[in-house]
Amino acid sequence: MDTDADHEWVDWLRGLLKTGADALDAQPAGDPVLGLRGRTVGCRVTIGARDRWLRVVTAPPGWACGPAWSGNVDATGITGVRHSEVLDTAEWDDHDRRARAELMTLAPGQAIATDMALRDRISLDNSWWTTLRASLDTLAAHPTDRVCLNADLLRLRILAAFGVTVDPNTLMWTTAHGDLHRANLTNSGCWILDWESWGTAPAGYDAALLHAVSLLRPETAEQVHATFLDILAGRTGAMAQLAAAAKLLRLVEHGDPPDRRTTAPARPYHPEHLLLIGTVTPRNRRFSCCGQEKR
Repeated sequence: MDTDADHEWVDWLRGLLKTGADALDAQPAGDPVLGLRGRTVGCRVTIGARDRWLRVVTAPPGWACGPAWSGNVDATGITGVRHSEVLDTAEWDDHDRRARAELMTLAPGQAIATDMALRDRISLDNSWWTTLRASLDTLAAHPTDRVCLNADLLRLRILAAFGVTVDPNTLMWTTAHGDLHRANLTNSGCWILDWESWGTAPAGYDAALLHAVSLLRPETAEQVHATFLDILAGRTGAMAQLAAAAKLLRLVEHGDPPDRRTTAPARPYHPEHLLLIGTVTPRNRRFSCCGQEKR
């Protein structure tokens, strides 16, 4: 961050972190780590002899509510998936924003990346991939009233991004993390971080998003595809990939992240690549079963 305003924002976040630590009787024991978009800040803390993680999120009062605000707390009840559990919380107002501190169990290792898009070569063993697949299978079957991506929003996003229409009523819907990328996965043990967005979504949404943000590293994208081959194939997989691509394009078009390099993973997903067995209906086009355009 280069501007005075950015430095002031970071200093303010660090102040929130100290306030949260004091409120939860925690002692900071590591350097602050900023989350994506500068919405959150966290650090390792200690309480007695125990290592914990303290996360502070901030939002305007009108946004400091609802499923995204309580996502990490709500995820504590999910079993069979490696993730941090929220042990205690504190909330307060600071100027014109609301802040929430979450004291959490400490996940082992580090996040694989600091950005959604994977830019550097990584090395993960077979057990890591096996754990990820098992975790997402378990999560998919977890019952919830939370919604990650609803049918109407899915239809509108795909129409806006690709100019094609979909029928969400024909899809399978399961529980998803909703923001699965390398900044939310640890390199040790495959723990899944940041559960703000979790809820129901089209089946395969997590696998499709992870595949999309891995495309800058083809060898890793191939590993994702191999691990979730049955999920990403066919009609269900095609829809999940369109949904993931629409999310990435929307983030970039709204200026998030600030550099536009992250568009690269989304661009390979054109409708012509994903028109499998009638998944979508392009406006003013008809496609044969093998994908050749007909007028």
